[in-house]
This record gives sequence, C-alpha cells and structure tokens, in this order.
Amino acid sequence: MAKAINRYFHFLATSNDVKPSGKLWYPSADVYSTPDGWLVKVELAGVSAEDIEIDIQGNQLYIAGCRRDKSCAVGFAYQQMEITYSRFEKTLEFPASIEGARVEHNFDNGLLIIHLLKKKQK
Repeated sequence: MAKAINRYFHFLATSNDVKPSGKLWYPSADVYSTPDGWLVKVELAGVSAEDIEIDIQGNQLYIAGCRRDKSCAVGFAYQQMEITYSRFEKTLEFPASIEGARVEHNFDNGLLIIHLLKKKQK
C-alpha cells in the first residue's frame, strides 16, 4: 500500500513534465521451498518472454528485462499513464548456493514461473 501511495505522489509531483514512465521498476515475487528445489513466481504482466534475462550466481537469482508498450501507434497521445514501461530488475537471495540448479521457466497469466531444481546427488 505504501508503495502505491508513494507512486501516486511521485506521479503528481512529476505530472507537469508530461513524460511517459521510464524508471527502473522492481516486480513483486513469491519464493517457495519445495522438496526438489525452489519455485519462484514473478509478476510480469505485459512482458514478452524474449525480453527477459535470468542469471544465477552463488545464492542469487537475478531477473531483468523490459516491459514495452506495444499497443501505442503513431499519432497516439496519452491521457493517463500509470503502467511502467521500462527496464526492470529483481534479485532474490537464497539461503544456500543455487548454482548448478536446473532452471525451468514458463509464463502463466502474467506470472513468470521459475523452477530451480536441485542437482542430483551422485
């Protein structure tokens, strides 16, 4: 709620500039521990799969990309603009290293679902 209020006041403070949103934004995420690894859900409505980068280093999962406004055409002028169309980043820390985990991911109704599957023990 506080973020929404801050965003509203930021919008009011900058509305004289008449610029579309373009700041870096940080999508919401849920992380679940599972018997075979981790399940991560990231809220990315309107983001194309080809505009997403996923990287693992040590115990961190880094997700970045860009949401683009593909519905505007030449000659359109916006009346109100609240959705952020720009680059996003999200870094999630895990309690142990996730390097070497098998990564499976897909989109489901605006959510990026990432399965981080533990390495099989030999």
